[in-house]
Amino acid sequence: MRLGKDVVVFTQSSETRSIAFLSQSFNEDKDDVEIPIITYRKEGGYMDFDLTVHTEQEADAYLKAIKEYSPFNEYVIGNKFARFKEDGTGTHIYVYNLDIWGSDYSLQWDDQTGESKNSRKQRDIWIRSRRVRSRPGQMSQEVPLDYSLHAYLEVIFLDPRMKIYVQGSMVKIRPLAKSLNKTRVVKDVLLGKTVELTLGRSQEERERGNCGVFLYWHGRLIEAYKRVGGMIHSADMGRGVIGVIDVTEIMTNGDKGTLVLNHKQGFQDCAAYAKLEQWLGSKADEYWDENFDTLELRDNNKGYKPDHEWVQCNKCWKWRILDPSYNSENLPDEWFCYMAPFKGSCSIPEQAVEPGVITVGAKRSNGRFITSRQLRPVKEEGNVTPIHDSVITNNKGESENSTDTEDETNLPVKQPPLKRLRRGPPRASAQRRVR
Repeated sequence: MRLGKDVVVFTQSSETRSIAFLSQSFNEDKDDVEIPIITYRKEGGYMDFDLTVHTEQEADAYLKAIKEYSPFNEYVIGNKFARFKEDGTGTHIYVYNLDIWGSDYSLQWDDQTGESKNSRKQRDIWIRSRRVRSRPGQMSQEVPLDYSLHAYLEVIFLDPRMKIYVQGSMVKIRPLAKSLNKTRVVKDVLLGKTVELTLGRSQEERERGNCGVFLYWHGRLIEAYKRVGGMIHSADMGRGVIGVIDVTEIMTNGDKGTLVLNHKQGFQDCAAYAKLEQWLGSKADEYWDENFDTLELRDNNKGYKPDHEWVQCNKCWKWRILDPSYNSENLPDEWFCYMAPFKGSCSIPEQAVEPGVITVGAKRSNGRFITSRQLRPVKEEGNVTPIHDSVITNNKGESENSTDTEDETNLPVKQPPLKRLRRGPPRASAQRRVR
């Protein structure tokens, strides 16, 4: 999502203050992109350059660039850092030189403040055109992530551990890989590097007609709804199926740098990316073939309810699994570990979902699929919690199958061989051909 040409980022930690300047205006007509970053030592109200990070001459040159190409000078910079307060930490992002759409800005501020439970979603910043990005095989025009800043920030991080506010409304960040139904994790080795793909189905995305893989790089979303395999050729194949993968290792070109485009909205067209696309397509097609025939649609969309619902503590940032009987709609926007239904302490370790094992027997009998599952429980602080996440693990990239014993009544019925029918006029008999 593009908001504007220039960005200034203020960050304060317990020991330092930093300014990063990401500017298209500053880098115009330059062969290499330059990002000035200034780091100060945090000593009370004084701000001195941290000479362990850069020299004083470099810091002066960076500060001069920021003052020339942005609306910030030394006094405004000091005022912005004062907003963190002495012991505060965090990041403030300022975007300017906003894009223009027609006679107005391309961004539209939605200031509606209804009293409904979901009013937080109404306070948003939109792309005025509401345009949806073009993706191969995509038919749907309902992709809020393409034009809603709120929707984009919900899934921008693979493992979110922070608070984000839009228009004063807190974004309810969700770990995408933990909010799917019929979840399966596929581990493999690709180009000599370990990869892990999470596949599952989303009722919300199915209703919108969306599907595809979300590709993260260093935990940050780079490409969303990437259609692979059969999804490219059919609007219905893979509908509602979502994949999540971190491709940091695959899309890093050793010492030569990264294979991510400068605008962080895609990857370079290279051999590694082509190989990744092929592998993603094969795994997504396998998942679809093994699951779509057994799809059950129930009343109130219960058939697509996520395997687990999670909630994040706004103090320790740990994720907690909700009890299946608890309605997540009753949770407040800001939730802490001591609240229901967890009613625990922030000192309790985060619940780690250990990958289980699934064995799918795709045997048809009397027009239906017979499937079997083998699940391993999760060990957590002496307790055993059954987890239904499905995982295929194989270092060689081959699925591991185990044979399941079944009753003879469930064995597939052998069908008679079918004869191939030939179209067109009948061929002349052998006797007529020989003259």
